[in-house]
Amino acid sequence: MNIKIGSKNPTKINAVTEVFPDASVTALKASSGVSEQPFSDEETMMGAVNRATQCAESAEGVIGIGLEGGVMYVNEQLYLCNWGALVTPEGQIFTASGARIALPEEIEAGLRDGPELGDLMDRYAEKQAVRTKEGAIGIFTNDFVSRQEMFAHVVKLLRGQWEYWRDKK
Repeated sequence: MNIKIGSKNPTKINAVTEVFPDASVTALKASSGVSEQPFSDEETMMGAVNRATQCAESAEGVIGIGLEGGVMYVNEQLYLCNWGALVTPEGQIFTASGARIALPEEIEAGLRDGPELGDLMDRYAEKQAVRTKEGAIGIFTNDFVSRQEMFAHVVKLLRGQWEYWRDKK
């Protein structure tokens, strides 16, 4: 099985290879087609679908996977959100979302000024490349859940849906 993931981010690539250990997984820099910092469930999901679609259309017989992190409001509280999409060679699309945690007010204020969450997290946590390591989820869960684990859960949801419908045929 050939899978292309629409990102060069190691946490996303590792999540896919963890859930599809027998597949040939290739990373492809794919555009999300949404804001650099998605600010809603809808926008974050669309970014994942766009990445997965580009991957699936990049070569014959390829499964495309897109993973996108974003933020969204529930009432007045800003939450971390994440979405994934799997697009089959036939063009069937599966989507799933994962963990959500409330973000501190300092992060919300910083995001309003324009930087992406990953850039903001580096300054906030006084670390480098948080987005390619533990992610905001790792920082705010005291490393109980890493960004890779969060995305692996989403990829499991995608794989399970795809296998269910594939086997039902």
